[in-house]
Amino acid sequence: MTDKVAVITGGTGGLGTALVKRLRDWDLKFAITYLLPEEAAAFEEAIDLDEDRLILRRVDATNAEAVNSFMKEVADTWGAIHMLCSLVGGWAGGRDVEETDDVRFERMIDLNLRSAFYAVRAAVPYLRQAGWGRILLVGSKAVEEAPPGQAAFNIAKAGVVALAKTVAQELEGSGVTANCLMPSVIDTPATRAALPYADYVHWPTPEEIADVAAFVLSEQSRVMNGATVRVYGRA
Repeated sequence: MTDKVAVITGGTGGLGTALVKRLRDWDLKFAITYLLPEEAAAFEEAIDLDEDRLILRRVDATNAEAVNSFMKEVADTWGAIHMLCSLVGGWAGGRDVEETDDVRFERMIDLNLRSAFYAVRAAVPYLRQAGWGRILLVGSKAVEEAPPGQAAFNIAKAGVVALAKTVAQELEGSGVTANCLMPSVIDTPATRAALPYADYVHWPTPEEIADVAAFVLSEQSRVMNGATVRVYGRA
């Protein structure tokens, strides 16, 4: 993995921070986007990386031009992109289909699907050019179970899974694979705050999911393409 470049959109959150810690010894260069300045500050405090191994930029992942510009900056700076991990996302519940207003629906599509689509679309030419690559997206257990009361989220995450499977076939034979993690609920402070009465003891931690993600991103996963990988914990 020497000198390979990993782009992680939304990489300053709980899962992103755990993943960078897990991959830190791989001698990768990391290009990471964030939205909230306080989250970026916490990330920098938690991660000890030399400046020549890190690009950290505030990027609106739902803005195609901003995403395209970021990918170009990374490729121009380091000559290639080898990995894309799209971790931008968000959850909103409490609404069935008939009760889902346009604002909630668009918000879930933007955060979960549009962000992933723009990242993949912008990164694929660089991954093809590199001749070796990994794309890792994040779906949800909700895609398989489609629980009521969170229609917009379920639909958006189903689109992410379809994106991963589609691009996996489009890139077959190129040396680039695309796979999708399927968490249930990730045990982060934000999730606990959103679900204060849930039994979080059974939730998978960011570190546990990062261990699985690391395998999917590794050379050893070369036989995986278009897979949905369940990381449910006991939730």
